[in-house]
Amino acid sequence: MTILHISQPVDGGVARVVVDLVRGQREAGCRVLVACPRVGRLAAEATAAGALVLDWPATRSPGPGTPAEVWRLRRIVRAAAPDVVHLHSAKAGLAGRLAIRGAVPTVFQPHAWSFAAVEGVLAAATQRWERYATRWADAVLCVSERERLDGEAAGLRAHWRVVPNGVDVRHHALADRAARRAARMSLGLDLDAPLAVCLGRLCRQKGQDVLLAAWPGVAERLPEARLALVGGGPDATALADLVRTLPDPSRVRLAGDVADPRPWLAAADLVVLPSRWEGMALAPLEAMATGRPVLLTDVPGARESLPPAQSARGLVPPENPTELARRLSESLDDLIECERIGVAAREHVIGRHDVRSMVGRVAELYRTISAAEFPDASGRSCLPCPTARVPDGA
Repeated sequence: MTILHISQPVDGGVARVVVDLVRGQREAGCRVLVACPRVGRLAAEATAAGALVLDWPATRSPGPGTPAEVWRLRRIVRAAAPDVVHLHSAKAGLAGRLAIRGAVPTVFQPHAWSFAAVEGVLAAATQRWERYATRWADAVLCVSERERLDGEAAGLRAHWRVVPNGVDVRHHALADRAARRAARMSLGLDLDAPLAVCLGRLCRQKGQDVLLAAWPGVAERLPEARLALVGGGPDATALADLVRTLPDPSRVRLAGDVADPRPWLAAADLVVLPSRWEGMALAPLEAMATGRPVLLTDVPGARESLPPAQSARGLVPPENPTELARRLSESLDDLIECERIGVAAREHVIGRHDVRSMVGRVAELYRTISAAEFPDASGRSCLPCPTARVPDGA
């Protein structure tokens, strides 16, 4: 059985989901291919996970080059002869559905709706496209019930499936007090100061500008508190400029992009992600798997990712710096409670958001839309893979 994942973007949470699926599907014995641009992390990490990576040069947004991207993708699909195609995020969903048009069993996974990121005429046009393009997807896979409901509210009529995101709870182990101290020493951080960490791509979606607007209120209440922004992205320069305007810029650290975020999660007392929109962000799940409490904006996927008992305490309204500052200050002022909440959060992630459960449920979805032989629930391997070759340069 052959699975072809097609993805643009090639970094951030979407890329991590693709790599996790590749790893699980390869362990089950499937033949897995990934079509994506060679830039970014996805190509290298998917190769390391056992996928055959096919070069698909594509920009993140639609533009004059989109017809050529569609044409090249059609060639890739024909050469690969997949049993299932899994399209990840808006750009791959656009090009992939135009290229395939229902000729191969297709799953489209939006990873947050594209029309949530734009306004006015562009948002209306994006909704019209999504309503039309659902005819070319055998299933639309959402990572939260809220994401599905938002799709329905936008007028989409699809074969819906909801599979929450998952993380590898073996990779993101519980970080105790000794691990926190060791992480802070290795990162050159104050060993005792309350520390909030924001892990995510530096872009408008993730709302780091809102967090920086809130931070003076936190510093006024807790002068010893510190903040770290971990990640890279298109807003890095603008956010650095914002940091320099703060009353005490030394309290905020711009860590940049990191290959392994686990030391930063271990060092944190609290992980905050003030997103403007999401499907279901991975960073909070990784933080909770590490044993760290999270503070999130109440966007799609956030409420569903939290333990039910923590949803009231762990959510704030989007784009509200005043409330964000108040809740950050309250949390960082009670580090014993932070530790207690973090331990309970890890148990929640183990029970509901283990990546192995996500991979299994996606396999069940594939079984419903394809006549190919897939691994059963016990994880037994697929039947021998097809012999179709992807020619060099396809």
